[in-house]
Amino acid sequence: MNDYAPPLEPLKIIHDDHHLLAVDKPAGLLSVPGKGEHLADCLISRVQMVFPEALLVHRLDRDTSGVMVFALSKMAQRHLGLQFEKRQTKKTYVARVWGRVAEKTGTINLPLIVDWPNRPLQMVDHENGREAVTEWRVQRYENDATRIRLFPQTGRSHQLRVHMREIGHPILGDPFYATGQALNAPRMMLHAQNLRLRHPDGGRGMSFSAKNPF
Repeated sequence: MNDYAPPLEPLKIIHDDHHLLAVDKPAGLLSVPGKGEHLADCLISRVQMVFPEALLVHRLDRDTSGVMVFALSKMAQRHLGLQFEKRQTKKTYVARVWGRVAEKTGTINLPLIVDWPNRPLQMVDHENGREAVTEWRVQRYENDATRIRLFPQTGRSHQLRVHMREIGHPILGDPFYATGQALNAPRMMLHAQNLRLRHPDGGRGMSFSAKNPF
């Protein structure tokens, strides 16, 4: 990550109230600081310049864009954290993947574990991996690529990226899991388009969306 050059665009706020904040994270920006001064610029530090009380609830990979929520109180952080832990949130991602995905819909169920010699990479491990399930649905075909919706049922690190690679359709521009022509993209083509959850104060259902940039 010595080539870390995060985008300098202003903070895009989708929603804010007394308990939670939803923002549209740009691709190329870390969610939290990395190790070293050169990796200090990140979404949470930018958010805290405007909302000093903001607390982390979940993360998106550096090269993924889209909806990310923060808690604005300790109570909200606990409440939202439990929703993510108990899989009560609903996430929808959009991706462009290499090749033409033959079926229209499907489910990938491949357990994942960190690839220790090559971390932060993840890998499939049927003996020691943790359950990882992704549902998907084709939107349309685009030349040598497929635009696809991804619905993670679990929240493992790099889950969508590894799962798509494992079925032979890596996400275009993925610096870790794509190879050859699949790397020819201006960015990693993965976007967190929608997140549904319950508001920490009262439990009403809320849905946050970020426009797909590709």
